[in-house]
Order: sequence, then C-alpha cells, then structure tokens
Amino acid sequence: MAGQLEGRTVVVVGGGQTPGQTVGNGRAAALTYATAGANVLVGDRNQEAADETVQAILDAGGVARGTTVDVTDEKSIIAFIESALGAWSRIDVLHNNVGVSLAGGDAVITDIDAAAFARVIDINLTGMVMTCKHVIPHMRDRGGGVITSIGSLASLIDYPYIAYKTSKAGVVAMTQNIAIRHARDGIRANAILPGLMETPMAIENRVGLGGATREQVIAERNNHVPLRGRMGTGWDVARAALFLASDDAQFITGVALPVDGGQSLVVG
Repeated sequence: MAGQLEGRTVVVVGGGQTPGQTVGNGRAAALTYATAGANVLVGDRNQEAADETVQAILDAGGVARGTTVDVTDEKSIIAFIESALGAWSRIDVLHNNVGVSLAGGDAVITDIDAAAFARVIDINLTGMVMTCKHVIPHMRDRGGGVITSIGSLASLIDYPYIAYKTSKAGVVAMTQNIAIRHARDGIRANAILPGLMETPMAIENRVGLGGATREQVIAERNNHVPLRGRMGTGWDVARAALFLASDDAQFITGVALPVDGGQSLVVG
C-alpha cells in the first residue's frame, strides 16, 4: 500500500469512532490512507476521537490533522473543508463515513418517531450531500478527485430499521448522481456497502438488547456470513476504500461495492 496516495490529501468525515474493543470503519480508513502516503484530515463530531485517530497515524509515521465537524451544520462542513485546503491546498479524496441507526432512535416503520427518522436522514444522507456539495467545486477546479461514501448492505437486504435503510439507499442514489453528473470533471464517485462488521458502532449498541451478551451478539451476526462464518472488520472496508481511491481504480465510477463476505448472495 505504501506510496499509492503519496502527496495527495484525503479528508475523512467520521474518522473517529465510538468506544469499543475493535477498530471502526472511519479510523481504519484514515490509518490506511495515511499508510499509503496521503495527508489525512480526520473530522469527527468528537474532537477526542479525532485526536486519537490522528495520534495513531502519527505514531505510524504518517501525516494527519484532526478537527471537529458536525455534518448537520453546513457552516461546520465548510470550515472543515477549508481547514484541509489551508493545510495542504488540495483535496484529492473525500471519504464519507458518518452514519447512525439505533443510537439515533431508529425503529421499525410502525414504531418510528418522526423526529428520529429526520435525525437519521439528516446525519446519514443530508450530511453527505452537503459535504459533497462543498468538496466538488474544489475537485472540479483541480481536474478531478475521488468521493467514496460508506453506504450499507442494509440498503439491499432485509433490514428492519426504516430510517437507516432508507438513508443508506439514498447514499447509493447520491453516488450515482455525482458519478454521472461529474464524470466529465474527472471526479469518480463510488459507494461501499459493508455487510456485517465487527465494529464498535455495530456491536456496542446491541450488547444488552434483550439481555444479549457480547458473545451472543457476535455469534448471531457471524452466523449470517457465508464466507468463513465470521464478520468483517473495519480493515476490510478500509482496503476497499484505498483501492477505489487509487489509480488502480481509475476507470471505476458509480459502483456500489458490497464488502459483505457473500451475504448479499443469500436468497431465501
């Protein structure tokens, strides 16, 4: 991976993570981009979480800065983007990683609260749209760039919670729109659809629900994964993101790539 993104600037929205025993998708992606030689701006609503990711990058010999960003506040998004341009004068890759489900009050459609539905859509979809809105002009002026947005396999399969599923389906539609509308500008846009992952966001919010232990949560999720019978990790998503950001993927745009251990192939 070393050198694939040498001299380029990557901004990772959602590059911290919730506390947990494993690495989150955003932190793994930020570390992986840095290992490939990129300058990385780590944005997160929690400054401490962003700083922890930055420190891990610095400890590994990479280059990174961290700052807060609230994707529900357009002014905060603009300030985040300007901080990357101020530090490195360019943005080559935008990595959208923000997402919330149960922690945002998501529920099945017959139980969903209107405010909770709006909250999840605002964070998961509107936040990505607004971030892309303000990054695209800079990429267009430079002659191109890469936008990678983290969707979810939930947009394709039977998933019970209405706001998360709806918002992540919107991420795919947004990605396709950007890919075709800005292909002539040299901007590539792709989505990654993680399946069942052993990340803090996925595991910690489920431990204790219905009395489930951590071991039970992990075993139940592993049971749904065809490939080797175990969940993926944040590193699996990060490696896919690095490929899509690299010149190896220079003819790939508009795709929604499942990273799911074959779960999307299970029918019936």
